[in-house]
Amino acid sequence: MEEWVGGLWHRFITRRAGGHYPEAAVALGEVDKTLGILFRAFGGDGGLTVSAAALENHGARRTWLKRLAGSGERTAPARRDGEALRLPPEIACFPLREHNRDLYLWLAGLAASPHTEDFSQPWIVRNQRATVDTLARYPGLRPRYEALVAACLAERIAPADLPADEAAQEAALRQALADPGTVVGLPPLTSRQSRPPQPVPLWLGWPGDTPDDGSRPPGAPSDALPPEGGGGHGKADDGKRRHKAEREEAPDNENSLMLCFRAESLLSWAEYVKVNRPTDDEPDPQAAQAANDMDQLSVAQDGQTTAGRVRFDLDLPSAAEDDAPLGPGIPLPEWDYRKNALLPGHVRLQPLLAANAAPAPLPESLVRPAKKLRQQFAALAPQRRWLKQQPDGPELDVDACVRWQADRRAGHTGSGRDGLYLAQVPQARELACLLLADLSLSTDAWVSDSQRIVDVIRDGLMLFAEALSGSGDAFGIYGFSSLKRGNVRFHVLKDFAEPYGPIPRGRLLAIKPGYYTRMGAAIRQSANILAERREKQRLLLIITDGKPNDLDVYDSRYGLEDTRAAVFEARRLGLQPFCVTVDREGADYLPHLFGPAGYTVIRNPDDLPRRLPLLYAQLTRQP
Repeated sequence: MEEWVGGLWHRFITRRAGGHYPEAAVALGEVDKTLGILFRAFGGDGGLTVSAAALENHGARRTWLKRLAGSGERTAPARRDGEALRLPPEIACFPLREHNRDLYLWLAGLAASPHTEDFSQPWIVRNQRATVDTLARYPGLRPRYEALVAACLAERIAPADLPADEAAQEAALRQALADPGTVVGLPPLTSRQSRPPQPVPLWLGWPGDTPDDGSRPPGAPSDALPPEGGGGHGKADDGKRRHKAEREEAPDNENSLMLCFRAESLLSWAEYVKVNRPTDDEPDPQAAQAANDMDQLSVAQDGQTTAGRVRFDLDLPSAAEDDAPLGPGIPLPEWDYRKNALLPGHVRLQPLLAANAAPAPLPESLVRPAKKLRQQFAALAPQRRWLKQQPDGPELDVDACVRWQADRRAGHTGSGRDGLYLAQVPQARELACLLLADLSLSTDAWVSDSQRIVDVIRDGLMLFAEALSGSGDAFGIYGFSSLKRGNVRFHVLKDFAEPYGPIPRGRLLAIKPGYYTRMGAAIRQSANILAERREKQRLLLIITDGKPNDLDVYDSRYGLEDTRAAVFEARRLGLQPFCVTVDREGADYLPHLFGPAGYTVIRNPDDLPRRLPLLYAQLTRQP
């Protein structure tokens, strides 16, 4: 009974307090796809993704009803950093749902303005300049902006109800919203009891924000961390919720003797959760819920634990069990988007050949589909065609002979006996394909009761090879994985010069998943191999199951931009890169890497073996 009455009271007082209208709420998950397209259409950085911003205590003055209801303490200001455009996980600050949705659209358009990155200007100035720029470039947004300003001002505390210095700031903010570009700064606060200005949902950031230049050292935790293991609640989370964080020194728990006990000095599990982020397979399901209730997360690097390092070392095979290296390694460049420069020799790539791969026949389960594919692809094999009017050949050209005889009887003596024969010449397709497969540890995930992703990829590679052996096209098959930039492993499964048969089949059956996905280096090496081919059409087909990643800074936008640069380099060499992924979220980032027509998403991984050869046939169809 008490809980029921308490729930009624909470809903009643929250509605009376205003500022939050759950019945008109719009969640980020409902519009994130649209916002990403709109942000890029307005000229925003194509490498940024759309994700949820962190909730923060704003510290501004609230009405007494909000204080009574305990609402309006935290807000999620929109921000733009080197990784993503971070927008509120939910907008419910206006009573009309269309206004809440329009606010998302306005923030996406505002974030595309270059003035939002000019941190040399105060927060109020750069947002005004961005507003003026956005309205000048896209006048159609002005009616929506004016409606949002009116709705925003109606929800704010009036200057007459504020202390003098806070009232001056509020008046300046109202003028900046109604007539952007006319306010040169916020008046200063004069009292220690004064509060910061009320949040402005139409603007990006907060006073005192500094730019995120992406110069965080490798391995350092991010300032906004996603919760591990789920456990979030509410639609607005959508698995993408962010948390404001700070770096702290790890607590010293070596001294277990407490001479002076104070209960409030104990660290609770919600305040200190010791995790090994790269290796924890089963994170605490309660940690995410506890994190959502905290205003700020403190993250420390604990150098005392060796379990993570031991585990990574155990992942490395011994020299007796590892694949055989083919040389000292190949130095390759890598693109650093933060420096806008190509770092020469930054990556060391090691070609490997399976050491214990015995020759093997085609698995029984693939015999029937392979036979069918070979028959279908046999039609693509080079055919011989007849050339007419040749000076020599095995057969006469009847049409040419009739014309020559008619011209001779008509008295045309200019034409001779040349060109009276038919000759056969081979007709080649002039096509080479390099298939590059992701063999990272993530492919060890199960997609059904009997198959993992790597098993599906293996079957797809074998059917692909069987099909192309029937067409006669030149092809090579390679795989890759990585362990930081000094150990990019490039598995040679079938070279171009090697005929397909039991030995390459044995290498395909021997592939195992491991390590990470430094895709840029693998694409560069594949492009160098394919560029040496003399065929007219050269296809670089990439199979993967997720984003580029590695243990270092590559597991961020750095990896995406390096992969994108490698794809551009391949195109400049005259190659045709195309990506096939089984990642259902691939459409979020692959257009930035390969272009809108440079990839395909196979949502059911079991379809990969069947669709891969057919996709190849479509990509190489001659006009």
